[in-house]
Amino acid sequence: MDAATLRATQAPIKDRYKTDPKSAVITLKARGSIDNEGIACKVETGRALAVAGLHPATGGSGLELCSGDMLLEALVACAGVTLKSVATALEIPLKAGNVAAEGDLDFRGTLGVDKEAPVGFAEIRLRFDVDTEAPQEKLDLLLKLTERYCVVYQTIRNGPKVSVLMHRM
Repeated sequence: MDAATLRATQAPIKDRYKTDPKSAVITLKARGSIDNEGIACKVETGRALAVAGLHPATGGSGLELCSGDMLLEALVACAGVTLKSVATALEIPLKAGNVAAEGDLDFRGTLGVDKEAPVGFAEIRLRFDVDTEAPQEKLDLLLKLTERYCVVYQTIRNGPKVSVLMHRM
């Protein structure tokens, strides 16, 4: 897709959101079911079932997906799509590109071994490697706008309000 096609595709959507801001608010959903056989959760992805389980560092077999890995994968996916979209819109030609995310976890926290150890990622690093002839100022703008418009990055960075409920079935 080139910049003109991207703009043409997004123009009516942007116009609708400008005239009807409420139409831009969409609720995304994820669903899963607790596995009765093992310590796992079957997540409906829309394409297939993804089975998430304990990370080997917490006693898991390593056969199921780790939700921490899935979080990083979601970040990589969103950042990659955002980078490509922004590069297309700015007409920055990318010959190739790679996106990588890594995060540091102290599993003592999630296992309750040390009450002072944090539960969750202490640090996440996102890296882009791009093959392009574009000047550095264009790459700086590309990075700035990718950070600004990447939903998963901004969600992790800004920590939205989260609520938790439990209901009997």
